[in-house]
Amino acid sequence: MSDDPERLANQLLQCLTQDKKPIGLLLGAGCPYSIKDESNKPLIPDITGLTEAVKERLNSKGCKDHWENVYSQLEEDGLAEPNIEDILSRVRGLKEYVGIGTVRGLNKVALEGLESDICNEIVDCVRKELPDKNTPYHNLASWIGSIDRAYSVEIFTTNYDLLIEQALEDLRIPFFDGFVGARQPFFDAYAVEFDALPSRWAKLWKVHGSINWRGELVDDGFKVWRTDTDKGGDVVIHPSHLKYDQSRKMPYLAMMDRLRKFLSTPSSALIIVGYSFGDQHLNDVIVQSLQGSPSTAVFALMYGQLSNYEEAVNLAKERANLTVIGENGVVIGTKEQYWRKLDEEPEPIVPAGAVEWSKSTEKSDSWEASFKLGDFVSFGAFLQDIAGKGSLRS
Repeated sequence: MSDDPERLANQLLQCLTQDKKPIGLLLGAGCPYSIKDESNKPLIPDITGLTEAVKERLNSKGCKDHWENVYSQLEEDGLAEPNIEDILSRVRGLKEYVGIGTVRGLNKVALEGLESDICNEIVDCVRKELPDKNTPYHNLASWIGSIDRAYSVEIFTTNYDLLIEQALEDLRIPFFDGFVGARQPFFDAYAVEFDALPSRWAKLWKVHGSINWRGELVDDGFKVWRTDTDKGGDVVIHPSHLKYDQSRKMPYLAMMDRLRKFLSTPSSALIIVGYSFGDQHLNDVIVQSLQGSPSTAVFALMYGQLSNYEEAVNLAKERANLTVIGENGVVIGTKEQYWRKLDEEPEPIVPAGAVEWSKSTEKSDSWEASFKLGDFVSFGAFLQDIAGKGSLRS
């Protein structure tokens, strides 16, 4: 039944244990935010925290006026609380049109400096390492390596950090991220579109770029490479689909095309975790792809109550093959439903922690459910249960 969280979690379990089904994951900012550091704070802040951190750092470097100029522009244009991605997109948009003059009080030198400073501060904020090998990212990597599949697992992420790369390498899971080469791996759009890798390789698509991508203009366009150093080129981060110079957009366009291709694969399944549907262009790609591929299923696992995710709920009410699941209910088959209360605690049919039951605060003689897989920590434990206890590689 659609109002039974145990059965819905079991449906996910059956999907994730398939060896012949194309399976993908979309990881959003909620995933690194769920990992705690030694002081029990998020390893990497969410978008609000990242915006505040970058703002404070830029203010201390004497960039306060330029930052506030752009911030106030966005507020005047109707954006109530601009975040770091909104600000970076606006800076890049202004830079494309400024020429030798000024745009809204900023010249090219100021805009280029602000763009560079923002990207460098983002790198400093998110350049973190996983604390050990028992994280949800490692659980995910363990699950990838535990099943002999007909298709590679495809991981899409809006995050700039290197946490998923660390986990895959820690557990020796081979993966392809669109770059080829050894000394200075370069982005190859052809390889992204026409790869023919063994199915045991995972595929990693960083939709918004990465802190270890660098780019520069060369004679034949915009070159992008992957590096483990901070020297040379500009950090390649694409927080939006704003129409920059087309050559500069290549990694972003290739990654979005890859998502379209995956969602257009018959009978594919995409599991979304840690993403709040705040990227309108990404949402459009998902919805448009689902319209053209009715056999594809997308499950969006949300942290907290359904009421916190108005955009996701509205989209799921329009697309029958988009299921949005919160702690307290689900939108499935375009219908919004909430978990039914039971007279007694049920026998679990899914791994512990996927669904939690507690006595109702309204009726002490009934039990109510809380669906926990929207928490990346719980989802990681769910994947590790599938992979098998103690299967983490040393």
